[in-house]
Amino acid sequence: MPSLLRTVRGSVAWFSRTKFFRAVGPTVMPPLERGIAFVTRGRVQMSGLLVPSLVLRTIGAKSGLERETALMYCPEPGKRMLVTGSNFARDAHPAWTSNLIAHPDAVAVVRGKPIPVRAQLIGDDEREAVWAYIEHQWPGYRGYERASGRVLRIFRLVPTPAVASPLVE
Repeated sequence: MPSLLRTVRGSVAWFSRTKFFRAVGPTVMPPLERGIAFVTRGRVQMSGLLVPSLVLRTIGAKSGLERETALMYCPEPGKRMLVTGSNFARDAHPAWTSNLIAHPDAVAVVRGKPIPVRAQLIGDDEREAVWAYIEHQWPGYRGYERASGRVLRIFRLVPTPAVASPLVE
């Protein structure tokens, strides 16, 4: 990773872990992300300017309705993607993680392109290696886990063959 990008990501990572950002981010970031996505027809995400980002389409665990969530991700070999349920270091898991547990077939929209995926919850046997991989991409990210006081859910999104799904446009 180029050193300038790593330096910028490190600075952004530090800021994103501050109490100020954790208090303001949940209110400010989603509308900004939706606005940028609307203007660019889903091809650009504000967070994607610094880190790889996607829009995750899931089926609601309770409602059964389609849900969309903008997330950062860490790319893995084989076009797989790691997503972490940090929820701005809040003490509750984000709803999208429960959606994936209930309905692991989802769609990751990357740069406007829908990719059918199957979510796999990372188990205890793999957690430390996955955290090391994530923190190589996004320094200090595990600070969210310490600040939240809970074990964050991490999912590997594995591309699947396209199937008829209401989540794929």
